[in-house]
Amino acid sequence: MRMSKFTLKDLAKKILFETKRPLTAREIWDIAQKQGLDGRHGFIGKDAWNTLGRKVKNDIVDNGKTDFILIESRPIKFYLRSLGSQQDIEKVIEDEKGKVEEEEPKLKYSEEDLYPLLAYYCDSTDILPKSVKHQKSKKSHAQWLHPDMVGVYFPIKRWKKEVVDLSKKMGEFGVKLFSYEVKRSLGFFNIRESYFQAVSNSSWANEGYLVAAEIDTDEDFMSELKRLSNAFGIGIIRLDTSDPDLSEILLPAKTKDILDWETVNKLVSYNSDFYDFIVSIYENADVTKINRGSFDEIIDIDALVKIFQSIHKDKKKN
Repeated sequence: MRMSKFTLKDLAKKILFETKRPLTAREIWDIAQKQGLDGRHGFIGKDAWNTLGRKVKNDIVDNGKTDFILIESRPIKFYLRSLGSQQDIEKVIEDEKGKVEEEEPKLKYSEEDLYPLLAYYCDSTDILPKSVKHQKSKKSHAQWLHPDMVGVYFPIKRWKKEVVDLSKKMGEFGVKLFSYEVKRSLGFFNIRESYFQAVSNSSWANEGYLVAAEIDTDEDFMSELKRLSNAFGIGIIRLDTSDPDLSEILLPAKTKDILDWETVNKLVSYNSDFYDFIVSIYENADVTKINRGSFDEIIDIDALVKIFQSIHKDKKKN
């Protein structure tokens, strides 16, 4: 007799029944992985938990007899009707609604550890990166004044010399300035503070980005990211700690043609790294070959991979 296949919905129901508490799709998946259920039943994929959440949501919509309950908390959680009486279920729903209980994932690396990854990504797009250390700022609230990293794009690599020379004469030299606010992870637990920190720190630049290695791919969270990006223009970059070449822009930034020179002038006086950055742009504006000495060193991909392999290995041990 052929046995029925164990599905992602079956997995979700098993975990919810055993834990007897509301869980997000990611929490369900994390518990399933710890129990070895993912490998035992052949579930694969980096974002399998997101697929799990979608399957359960669809079952709630399409199946009138489903045991699953969707709780409109932030983030969304799932529960089972069979875990209590109607009164019990209503109390659970009431307790969970409106909560923002998600905590930042426990990660071994720091924000500073991600700077070389971001520098590598910038270099791959012909942007010269420069870290801006908050310790060098004269103001105590520097995290709301300037970003973690800045960048500049010179068209020298892609434009013919004659085109570069002509653009300079016409006052339309295609230099662009970039602002990057770096976080280890992004989720409902920190998105508003992180996003508006990036908005505050990027007002002076042509393009501003919020950057992280761990970004929640839950549909509701991604919808919130898109809404914020459409409203305020800050882009989103995901860094890949396993393969730096797979780092990518998830949401593009809106480009501003005019720089905020008043803020640039203020930042020059606040932070010596930012001052050096602006001086470097000035010194390289009239050359045909960029002096990279004043920008961040670019670590090659093999070295980057080894660094994060070591970090991830230590994490598994603990």
